[in-house]
Amino acid sequence: MKSLDDEQCLLLSQLYPDKIKGRELPEKNDGEESIWIQGHGDAFISSEAQDTEKDKQGFDVENPLPELKHLSDSGYKKCSTEKNNVESCRKGRTGVKLSCKECDKTFIGKSTLDRHMRIHTGEKPFCCDLCGKSFSRKGNVDAHMKIHTGEKPFCCDLCGKRFGHKSNFNKHMIIHTEEKPFCCEACGQRFKLKSNLNAHIKTHTGQKPFCCGLCGQRFNQEAYLKRHMRIHTEQKPFCCDLCGKRFRRKSYVKTHMRIHTGEKPFCCNLCGQSFNQTSALKTHMRFHTGQNPVCCNLCGQSFSQKSNLNTHMRIHTAQKPFCCDLCGQSFSQKAYLKKHMISHTRHKPFCCDICGKSFSRKFDFRKHIRIHTGLKPFCCDICGKSFSQNSHLNMHKRIHTGEKPFCCDLCGIRFIQKSSLNRHIRIHTGQKPFRCDLCGQSFSQKGTLNTHMRIHTRQKPFCCDLCEHKFNNKSDLNMHMKNHAMQDKAHLFV
Repeated sequence: MKSLDDEQCLLLSQLYPDKIKGRELPEKNDGEESIWIQGHGDAFISSEAQDTEKDKQGFDVENPLPELKHLSDSGYKKCSTEKNNVESCRKGRTGVKLSCKECDKTFIGKSTLDRHMRIHTGEKPFCCDLCGKSFSRKGNVDAHMKIHTGEKPFCCDLCGKRFGHKSNFNKHMIIHTEEKPFCCEACGQRFKLKSNLNAHIKTHTGQKPFCCGLCGQRFNQEAYLKRHMRIHTEQKPFCCDLCGKRFRRKSYVKTHMRIHTGEKPFCCNLCGQSFNQTSALKTHMRFHTGQNPVCCNLCGQSFSQKSNLNTHMRIHTAQKPFCCDLCGQSFSQKAYLKKHMISHTRHKPFCCDICGKSFSRKFDFRKHIRIHTGLKPFCCDICGKSFSQNSHLNMHKRIHTGEKPFCCDLCGIRFIQKSSLNRHIRIHTGQKPFRCDLCGQSFSQKGTLNTHMRIHTRQKPFCCDLCEHKFNNKSDLNMHMKNHAMQDKAHLFV
């Protein structure tokens, strides 16, 4: 009777430990043997020995395991017991790792390696029949289809929220546990998800491996890159169910919905004013603290928001990116363009009940109401002077700081207000844009035109309190008052 090769027995003991456990390995026999393993692919060993008796160790050579059969049975492959082939069979069943030539990552099976290689090749052979989106794995297509069907089979027993993917459900459950098992070794901050920890670690290393191929901007998370790409593609997958407005991010929809609901969950502890966004509250708090964290490098003017600084920089660059499609006029700010567009419609829905004046914007209407009420909510911290508009307060503060951000390119004179610079520029250009419709005379300033119009209307709004003499401009009244003062002095010497 021939015994199995030691290497064959070793292989069998690894494949079927529960069948051979406790049996001694047979002595090595150099003869060729034929044993067939049913149902295990290419891991087969051959044996010619067909003795019906058992060997000394009690090992059934004819059929050592129920799964072993002879070559005569169809559908089974044969391999020699030569050492290299047996070694190959062993590697196929004992988990030898296959290596990726691109990144050296190792995998147990060839199918797993093939699936991994699609990351490098970009191959996406599985396609959604409904929207055409492609995927590298079939399982991803199945998961994607739940978006179209609306299927959400995974339900949270605690809050009732449903999920289309089990992975999202598992992440959600951590919210209820308060457990944060993943800790940053650099700063000690803890996270509920390992993915959040990995993203956080990149803030310490400064690593930004995900790069936009269109503009070169880099990101530390792939999700941020995907979200950024919607700027280039103009994709807005998230839609408001009430008004149909679309957004690039889901968080934008949630914030937008507060416009419809009127919800303002973020409240200022100092004055009680509420806001629908936390960013709006942070900006508001700077009015109380006086904090202006961003500064213009050209003129030194400070701003509470970076967006305001970006808008301000267009003063220096003369950039006007917002253009009216109807008349071609350009503007430095989007708000100015919107205000201008109303001039084409002539629609003024906001009307003052006191004087009947109408306004196209609610903001302008509110400012106007303060003229009647005398409300001046904006106060200077230095001198206590109050103003009806925040912009007037900001201009006033430049008197205390000496700041003059607007400079004439022709003569170098600086001004506190842009309007003052514009008036000054007309001295150099000789421009007189304000024309009297009655006599055709032109003026460089609107105030001068208004004063001139009183000649035609015979309006004299400035009255002397001493003699009740009236004048059509304030400068004439001031000259008149000096005459009274000189007369009073003359009486003293008489």
